[in-house]
Amino acid sequence: MLAGVTMLWFVLTGISVAFVAVDITRTPESPVMKWGFVIVTAFLGPVGAFLYVLGCREPMPGSHERFVSVRWRQVLGSTMHCVAGDGLGILAAAVFSRLLQLPTGWDLAAEYLVGFLFGWTVFQGLFMRGMTGGSYVTALQHTLVPEFLSMNGVMAGMAPTMTIAMSRLTGVSSPASPGFWFIMSMALTAGFGLAYPINWWLVKVGLKHGMTTVQAGGEPLPLIAGLYASGRVLRSPSAAHNPPPDHAQHMGHDQADGARSRRTTIHASQVDEREVLTASLITLGLLALAITVALHYGNLSMV
Repeated sequence: MLAGVTMLWFVLTGISVAFVAVDITRTPESPVMKWGFVIVTAFLGPVGAFLYVLGCREPMPGSHERFVSVRWRQVLGSTMHCVAGDGLGILAAAVFSRLLQLPTGWDLAAEYLVGFLFGWTVFQGLFMRGMTGGSYVTALQHTLVPEFLSMNGVMAGMAPTMTIAMSRLTGVSSPASPGFWFIMSMALTAGFGLAYPINWWLVKVGLKHGMTTVQAGGEPLPLIAGLYASGRVLRSPSAAHNPPPDHAQHMGHDQADGARSRRTTIHASQVDEREVLTASLITLGLLALAITVALHYGNLSMV
């Protein structure tokens, strides 16, 4: 039964990845987001392709910026970008943990650490540095908290799904087994689902960007525009004499202006620290609950 379901899933995933990889070349989205959708579709299979069509694919030429301007599509892009980076790190750690025959508990710890570091330093810091004025260090500073919060949601979905499935099914603990990759796909799908509401808050307060629209000769919307447009940004005294650029003040839902704007360096800006602390406690509590469920219904000592 599992073998048949797994085979069907892989066939549908292959078709889905091929479709997204070809079709997204015609979508006026930023390169990193395009790669992100392809990677996430490899994780989520037909679910990823469905989300791409529903949330990013341009329905008619010239309609992309308006199509993706609604909040839920912005959040979809944010979550997709997070899961793409975190997922690659998580899968790499899972493979090496299994090859080293580490207990499931240590495996989860390694997946969290590697997934977070890869998602933060590569997909957030490196790939998004252009949206922070080209500075890698600045990008790391401004994406640390969003990555931490989002990663907690991803692992909260993954941990119990993976642990319980691998504890109750036989022949799925080895990376050489198709069942291993099927379970990891299901776990990442669950992680995507729990990370989505967290990313909703992150986009709402301007700590993360959503979808972007790249027009001919233009650039993706700088992160600074999202920060100021949220209306929830607190500027430091040093930034008081550096008012936000015009395109950030007047962005609203018109991402075309942001797409055509110059690169902008972020001044010291942040959401209220009490909000960040509250969000951190909530996501850590969610992760703790997920680990408790995994411990109760699964086996964290299993090799």
